[in-house]
Amino acid sequence: MSDRHPSSQFDAALNLLSSKLLEMGGLVESQVAASLDMLDAFDETVFLHIREAEQRLNRMEIEVDDEINTVIARRQPAARDLRLLMATSKCVTNLERAGDEARKIARRLKRIDQDGGASAIQIVELKNAGEMALQILHRALDAFARMDVAAAAQIMKDDKAIDEEFGAFVRRLIADMSTAPWSISTGLDYLFMAKAIERIGDHAVNVAEFVIYIVNGSDIRHLPRERLKEKVLRT
Repeated sequence: MSDRHPSSQFDAALNLLSSKLLEMGGLVESQVAASLDMLDAFDETVFLHIREAEQRLNRMEIEVDDEINTVIARRQPAARDLRLLMATSKCVTNLERAGDEARKIARRLKRIDQDGGASAIQIVELKNAGEMALQILHRALDAFARMDVAAAAQIMKDDKAIDEEFGAFVRRLIADMSTAPWSISTGLDYLFMAKAIERIGDHAVNVAEFVIYIVNGSDIRHLPRERLKEKVLRT
C-alpha cells in the first residue's frame, strides 16, 4: 500500500490512539468515582451503569490493541514512536483492569446492601484511600496527555499514601471485627474493596511509569524509588 503523506498520516494515527486511551481513562475515572460514591448509599442504577461501562472498556481495549497492531505492521515505527505504541497497549490494559476493580467494589457494595446494609465497620480510611486512588489516576492520565515525566515521577512517590491508608484501614477493620464478630462477613467485603482500591492506585502508577518510558526510554518498573530522579532527568 502506498501512502501519499505517510508522516502526517502516521502522526494522525498516533494522536488517535492517544485520544482513545484518554477516553478510556475518563471512563475509568467515572467508574471509580461512581463506585466510591456508593460507599455512602448503594444505588442499583449506578451499579448497572458501572457494569455497562466495564463492558464498554473491554471492547475499547480490544479496538485499541487491534489498531496498534495495524499501525506497527503498516508503519514499522522505531525509537520513541515504537515505545509510545507499546506503552499505549500496556496502559489500556492497566485502565481496563482498573475498571475491573471499580466493578468489584460495586459488586461488594451490592452484596452488603442485600445483606441489610452497613454494620459497625468504620470506613473513613477506606474512603480516604479511594479518593487518593482516584486523584492519582486522574494525575496519571494528565501526565500521559502532556508527557510530563516530572509529574509521573511524583505520582509514583505519592502512591505510598494509599498504601498507608490501606494499612490503617486493615488495622481498624481487625479491631472492629474483634469487638463485633457479627460484622465479620461485611468486614471481609470491605477488605476486598480496600484491596481493589489499592490496585487501582497501582494501575495508575503503572501508567505513570510508562510515561517515563515513552519520553526517556527508561524502564523503571522495578527501579528503587530513590533512583527515580536520575531517570527523570535523563535526556
